[in-house]
Amino acid sequence: MFNKLAALTFVSALVGQVMGHGLVTDPPIRQVGDAFKANCGEQMFYNIQSDAAGNIQQLNQLKASSFSGTSCNLNLCKGLQFADVAAANIQSWTAGQVVPIKVDIRAPHTGTANVSIIDTASNTMIGSPLKVFESYASTSSPITADQTSFSVTIPDLGSKCNTAGACVLQWWWDARSVDQTYESCVDFTLSGSGEGAPAATSTTASSSAVASTSAATSAAATSAAESSLPLPLSPPPLSSPPL
Repeated sequence: MFNKLAALTFVSALVGQVMGHGLVTDPPIRQVGDAFKANCGEQMFYNIQSDAAGNIQQLNQLKASSFSGTSCNLNLCKGLQFADVAAANIQSWTAGQVVPIKVDIRAPHTGTANVSIIDTASNTMIGSPLKVFESYASTSSPITADQTSFSVTIPDLGSKCNTAGACVLQWWWDARSVDQTYESCVDFTLSGSGEGAPAATSTTASSSAVASTSAATSAAATSAAESSLPLPLSPPPLSSPPL
């Protein structure tokens, strides 16, 4: 009980300082649950319970001494676990299907954003981004309607994403102006005419195969947060406060 109260007190103080600023509201995204709590720790669990729209850097400050980046990969869906996904929230899509997406931006921070399909086993982008915003949620102008309500077309990936949990549709917003990165993940299965064809190549977004700077920053930022190695087009690595 004491540990829970201590965690809630610390998290409440942190959330009061930095409230979350963005997430996907439709389709249903990964939510916090018991698997996240077991793999990522109580403080992160209560933080997301209080602030589902928080950023990765905020969670990184809550890492316990026993934290494992293998079991809780903050750079993949903010560490949210497939085991916590309700079966009813797993989308069933077909190649060529147009999927509408709704985003709640609670406070603007100038940055870039994209929507892409991610291979969860390697945390790499499959093919190219489905949607790219070179300037997103700018503080110098009103947020436009197409930044919070838009559609993407699901590509034919062969058999790559036929199994639930193998892939996610990821919305990624990196606000370098304030060093905050936001992610939402939608779990889905994919069927289509190309099920027997070779799947699209998985690439990290820092690869030259992805021409957009926004897309290149996406995968670089997701790996830099847990790595001390310098990466091109990536923000500085996150660091944990002394425990």
